[in-house]
Amino acid sequence: MKIRTLVLTLASLALGVILIAYLVVLGKIDFRDTLRKLSHLDTISFLVFTLLMALHILLSTQKWNIIDGVIRRPGDLPLQRSISFALSSGGVALGQFVPAAMGMAATRTLGTFARGRAFTRGTGATIFEHGFDFLFVCLLIPASVVTRLYKGGPVMWTSVALISTVTGLLAIGAAVRSLERFADWLAARQTLHSGHLHRALIGLRASGLLNAKVARKLALLSIARFVILVLMAGAATKAVGIEVPLWHLAGAMPFVVLSSIIAISPGALGVGELAYATALSLFGTPLSAAAQFALANRVLVVSASFIIAICAAGIVFLKGTLAYPEPRQSQGPIQ
Repeated sequence: MKIRTLVLTLASLALGVILIAYLVVLGKIDFRDTLRKLSHLDTISFLVFTLLMALHILLSTQKWNIIDGVIRRPGDLPLQRSISFALSSGGVALGQFVPAAMGMAATRTLGTFARGRAFTRGTGATIFEHGFDFLFVCLLIPASVVTRLYKGGPVMWTSVALISTVTGLLAIGAAVRSLERFADWLAARQTLHSGHLHRALIGLRASGLLNAKVARKLALLSIARFVILVLMAGAATKAVGIEVPLWHLAGAMPFVVLSSIIAISPGALGVGELAYATALSLFGTPLSAAAQFALANRVLVVSASFIIAICAAGIVFLKGTLAYPEPRQSQGPIQ
């Protein structure tokens, strides 16, 4: 590891710890009470939380498979779905120690290393996939802002969120088709002096990803992932016994996801918790309860991510063992 990389990693980790400490002081968190809640988890609720996280990762894997199916060339080897899921699960677990997108990109790139164009299919496809999650949460931020400004409730947030979502889905097809035509126009006028953005758009067009049908599929999966995130948060509140209204969690979630995408600290440590607590308190959840939930949720996320990653790796190992049994050794002639 280069010294610069090590210094940046330690600095980002230190920043995360400082933000956590600030949240503890700001929310006046009682550590004993938090530990007691975590030690007396509701098992069923935590199981639901873990299963929802597995479904969340599965949808991410499906998005990756859709993108890989478009950009994969005839000479590239495809990935089995179980391996794809294991790589994504490993990326989520790794993302607890490095920036989330980096962890996912690293495991997927490593998984496609011997299967052709690893960087494009692993890192590039992951960035493109996360782009749709980013786009969707940006569409939902106005719903949270409007609801907060006008002191609305669950009906206002849901109504504005549905309008933003439907508008975004309708606009995405037209936007992609416009980009297709623009990329074709640029390709006809490409020169040696064309800029990086110019060439990137043409390359995107050539890859087949500038496709309205593909974009709509990815957008719908991102919407489903957001809904699952809210349900996960609801299951987490039941698991640790902290009361937070579900619509507060939905209103806060766009800011939490956005902070996780842009944060440079390991697993958005500190940044995600501060965003969670701040957003929940703005919607009316007491800051002490919001801060305590944010910290407890971190513990649940880390625990569930490793459980899923280990189970996924175990399934891949068992499938490989069953598919390729070791040959029996000859016992020789029976005397």
